[in-house]
Amino acid sequence: MAIFEYEILKECKSTGARIGRFHTPHGSFETPIFMPVGTQATVKAVTPRDLKEIGAQVILSNTYHLYLRPGHELVKEAGGLHKFMNWDRPILTDSGGFQVFSLSDLREIKEEGVYFRSHLDGSTHFIGPEESMEIQNALGADIIMAFDECAPYPCSYEEAARAVERTTRWAIRCKEAHKRQDQALFGIIQGNVYKDLRLKSAEEILALDFPGYGIGGLSVGEPKPLMYEMLDVLMPAMPKDKPRYLMGVGSPDALIEGVIRGVDMFDCVLPTRIARNGTAMTSQGRVVVRNASYQRDFSPLDPECDCYTCQNFTRAYIRHLVKAQEILASTLITIHNLRFLVRLMEKVKEAIWEDRLLEFKKEFFTKYGYERE
Repeated sequence: MAIFEYEILKECKSTGARIGRFHTPHGSFETPIFMPVGTQATVKAVTPRDLKEIGAQVILSNTYHLYLRPGHELVKEAGGLHKFMNWDRPILTDSGGFQVFSLSDLREIKEEGVYFRSHLDGSTHFIGPEESMEIQNALGADIIMAFDECAPYPCSYEEAARAVERTTRWAIRCKEAHKRQDQALFGIIQGNVYKDLRLKSAEEILALDFPGYGIGGLSVGEPKPLMYEMLDVLMPAMPKDKPRYLMGVGSPDALIEGVIRGVDMFDCVLPTRIARNGTAMTSQGRVVVRNASYQRDFSPLDPECDCYTCQNFTRAYIRHLVKAQEILASTLITIHNLRFLVRLMEKVKEAIWEDRLLEFKKEFFTKYGYERE
């Protein structure tokens, strides 16, 4: 198969779900896929060896953070991000747009790009489409993202419309500035929670013919039913032969709902972040390990899990590590949470192969506790 080609292996008979394979210079990966986030060229608390054992195929890294520290030129000098962090599988870098958008008090959006102050030392910087491409070309990830404007939620229709128009103009500039044939540049569709703007953004970004498409500006505080509504509007307009990436989504219910609607790729800091707060995702729902009820619980975090943590340690021991503020607590729960989501996507794929995804959703939601919420 050609590089950056997306082949569909199976389409679900009763939903929009599909199984596909995307080809990159660092190997192919199957979708639907959950991608762990390694913001600063590391997935917090775990090693690349751990990630391979977990079954992670693609990891994410962050343009904004790596530009500020250690600097993209240094990463380039090291031989690119793969060599720098010792990961030989595919990497995706985001454009830095969302992070800069999150700095609301420290940034100013202009047509040429965004002026912002570093969250590290307050120094002034500028990133526009050309700079984002230069940084991402230097980092050398397999998949890179166009620099977009992510309007906040809630925002006015006019504000969302302006962000859509600017995102299109910036996408054109990204395409012109992108210099490397061995990196796939994905466009990003915006539109906030306005159906017509989502479709307008899709039409304009799809016309630029990128090898894949990100759906941005969701999972930024809007209620989940509204996010699903936007996906319902958007998905029929998307080409079948290109991967669709729902950015920043990682809760088990949203992963399943996204796949049902035809999403192929997801990323989120949720599993790693809650792990560092002492919370595990399990087949029976969330377990807050620090709770006193686990003090003498000598069973694994999740009896149905095959990860290193669940095979070797008990809830009582992990609770002790959390209470003692031991580093190992973060490592063990992170390993478990990431394996839980990787396995969830494996089970989702099995259900698609067997044309029983809706039944799987019902079983999973009941067991996890979503039906009780």
